[in-house]
Amino acid sequence: MATIKRVFTLRMSDDVFDRIGVLATAEHRSMTNYIEYVLLKHLDEYEKENGPIERGKNM
Repeated sequence: MATIKRVFTLRMSDDVFDRIGVLATAEHRSMTNYIEYVLLKHLDEYEKENGPIERGKNM
């Protein structure tokens, strides 16, 4: 079954884009997959320190 994911535009400098590309390639991931992976790691770390993030507000 397909996962439903939201699509959005992300703007970044060429330098940041290129550096993420290097890391994504080293991990054998696409840029999009690598960015999602890094964000999920950050969210997990944040919630371990601060508790669950409440959803529904400011959305």
